[in-house]
Amino acid sequence: MSDGGVLAGTFLCLEDAVPEGGALKIEIAGRPPIAVFRVQGRFFVTDDTCTHGEASLSEGEIDADECVVECPWHSGAFELSSGKPCGAPCTIALRVHRFERRDGGLYLLG
Repeated sequence: MSDGGVLAGTFLCLEDAVPEGGALKIEIAGRPPIAVFRVQGRFFVTDDTCTHGEASLSEGEIDADECVVECPWHSGAFELSSGKPCGAPCTIALRVHRFERRDGGLYLLG
């Protein structure tokens, strides 16, 4: 909460809008696209654009066992929890965003 008692955060989407084992691309004015992933009931929020190219990671394959997203262009991969690249040709980490679950919605913090 902020000092005035108003809840902080930018609304991203309703939890139900993100399919289990899938992702949702979110566009917020003035920011790069964001991807919201749902893997085994857990949510992850990252930048949507691959750090190797201009591919949308929300269109990539998700490995639920490893909690990894694979880029749809060059098959590079990233850990969803940390953004760490875990598959060539990606070498630059993906930005992971802080978020909050509240009243059935997801809110971007910071």
